[in-house]
Amino acid sequence: MSSPRVQRALISVSDKLGLGVFARGLVAAGVEIFSTGGTRKHLESEGIPVRDVAAYTGFPEMMDGRIKTLHPKVHGGILCRHDHPEDMKALKEHGILSFELVVVNLYPFESTVARKGVTTEEAVEQIDIGGPTLVRAAAKNHAFVTIVTDSTQYPEILEQIAAEGCTTPELRRRLAGEAFAHTAHYDGVIADYFAGQRSEGPFPAALHLHFQRKEILRYGENPHQQAAIYYRPDYPGANVVSAIQLHGKELSYNNMLDLDSALRIVRIFSEPAAAVVKHNNPCGAARADALAKALQRAMEGDPLSAFGSVLGLNRIVDAATAQVLTAPGLFVEAIVAPDFQLDALQILTTKPKWKANVRLLKVGELAPSLPHSTFRYLEGGALMQDADVLPDPETQWEVVTKAKPTDAQLAELRFAWKIVRFVKSNAIVLTKDNMLLGTGAGQMSRVDSVRIALEKAGDRAAGSVLASDAFFPFPDGIELAAAGGVTAVIQPGGSKKDAEVVAACDAKNIPMIFTARRHFLH
Repeated sequence: MSSPRVQRALISVSDKLGLGVFARGLVAAGVEIFSTGGTRKHLESEGIPVRDVAAYTGFPEMMDGRIKTLHPKVHGGILCRHDHPEDMKALKEHGILSFELVVVNLYPFESTVARKGVTTEEAVEQIDIGGPTLVRAAAKNHAFVTIVTDSTQYPEILEQIAAEGCTTPELRRRLAGEAFAHTAHYDGVIADYFAGQRSEGPFPAALHLHFQRKEILRYGENPHQQAAIYYRPDYPGANVVSAIQLHGKELSYNNMLDLDSALRIVRIFSEPAAAVVKHNNPCGAARADALAKALQRAMEGDPLSAFGSVLGLNRIVDAATAQVLTAPGLFVEAIVAPDFQLDALQILTTKPKWKANVRLLKVGELAPSLPHSTFRYLEGGALMQDADVLPDPETQWEVVTKAKPTDAQLAELRFAWKIVRFVKSNAIVLTKDNMLLGTGAGQMSRVDSVRIALEKAGDRAAGSVLASDAFFPFPDGIELAAAGGVTAVIQPGGSKKDAEVVAACDAKNIPMIFTARRHFLH
């Protein structure tokens, strides 16, 4: 059967954004509007003709609005199948009007429980009953009913009704899917809230993750893999998923992973800082008194690896910083920063040879990452943990060697310790003068990571400090580092052979700090 003409709309919304314009458009298209409580009063205040649901059903609202639309004359009008003669006969016999359009958004439970100090009673009162029932009924009967759950859907719906008097089956089917996703998320938030009220620890008995698709990507890690990117509507703070792309080609799956890593590195620094990321590991990083200087030093950390890299910057990009990137032979894939000055944009999009290709992402003002959870998907399940974003308490640090680090060495060790947590385990970094010189990442043996970091640093390793994300199981890594010119070490400690590792440092007069905290990154 063809799509039924939209004769009547039932409107009951908590968020009234854009409602007046939408309702006026419906009235202009000949749609009769029924409404309840606050929504009806809002429409009347806008001068929009509306029929009271309570007057239609003959049953008053009661219990502070808990009972409004839970009535056969409402749900019969939504659930009736227009191509079933028995359904239409029942409507006529019981004086029930059909509703071809249902506009509902739910009580603001999520924003209510996010408020500091909210009581259980306040939370419970924001659990919508009638709203989800209307949404599910209309979505189930989407062959004949258009369900609207978000104000962003208003323009497309109104355009079709104004033009044809009805909506298309394709639109109704899509809106039904969005409606069920909406109620599923709503119920998930409620379930999570009640799980949090139980004394079962920080992890809920069931996970309810809500992401919305932002876009389809060209492909995944490899061209034969399909991919898409999703965002969390409730996630606070700057992030690459919700960033604004100011210039450049479409972002790839791998670009997004590297940009996220680059941003996570630079946001931990209060000083101007830059990070150069390749294959999800930092190959360059530096902090300085000016962003241009920090970037220059970060790029010099490993110039070979920096080709085709992704950059993270924690200050607004100015012209001086952009000029650093115009060096001959240099190519970067993408840059993420709080913002870009106009003269910097002019340079980056006109001067380098790669000007047309580089992706420039603006994320807005940066702040340290908030505590949150991370997830890793396994075949048949998932892992959940606290994100490793909190700074380490130096009160737990202990100098375990005879030699004590100088003030300069201690400052350098702090820098190295910040960087090493972003390197894949087994992780070793060498730094000097607040600049990353060598990275050993992802090796099965820690001593191999030391060897790679030394090879990357070359002659510059002399006078550097070393950070290790986990303990040295044997003294061989220390001995190799000392031979390469490392002058101080920071690591968690905790190995059965700690005494031998400390003795190796003492033999070379190298100060070493145990942090008592590991930073594995698998």
